[in-house]
Amino acid sequence: MTKLPLTLGFDTSGAYCAAALLRGTEVIASANEDMARGQAERIMPLIEEVLTAGGATWQDLSAIGVGIGPGNFTGIRISVAAARGLGLALRIPIVGVSHFEALALGYDAPVVCTVAAPRAKLYAQTMNDGTAAKAVLCDLDSLSLPDPTLKAAGLGSHAEQIADLTGGPVVAPQYSVEEAIARQAMLRMHDIDLQPPAPMYLRPADAAPSRHAAPVILAETQQ
Repeated sequence: MTKLPLTLGFDTSGAYCAAALLRGTEVIASANEDMARGQAERIMPLIEEVLTAGGATWQDLSAIGVGIGPGNFTGIRISVAAARGLGLALRIPIVGVSHFEALALGYDAPVVCTVAAPRAKLYAQTMNDGTAAKAVLCDLDSLSLPDPTLKAAGLGSHAEQIADLTGGPVVAPQYSVEEAIARQAMLRMHDIDLQPPAPMYLRPADAAPSRHAAPVILAETQQ
């Protein structure tokens, strides 16, 4: 009997810690915990709990999927750094999955995927419309919409507003974010062009510039 691949997906790009474990296409364990902070301390224990619930160990994994955003800067860095470390240690494929790819999984028709962003803005990307739509940070008034004849569906945080603009339906994600990330990893783990996961940042960091003077670089003195 062919051994089914065991795929882990996890994400901390929002106010949560989430992980799911698939054997083949079946979810055998998952967890999603709401939390505004503390993901750095919680994500690895959460993953280990999911592995234990699924009767698996790290060495059993065939591939890992990780959420790359857009979303919370710190949360994205936590997950991506963890995934890169695991890839080096386990020597298995690590697949970066955007929140848009997770939302759109299972839909073949055009959908405008949206994720809430700070300051009443949104992250958005049109999927499945036959073009290479770029992910953007915008507001509803400045969002570039697909061809009106496509009647693209609204999906995600601003689904109803998008549907009003496109004339399409409002649809819900077919999978939880953690399950969708694991499924994307399962589908893409054998991609020969697979690149290491990298954060998807669509806005500048909120950190204020330092008020201290820049360090002085001293020229090397000759002996």
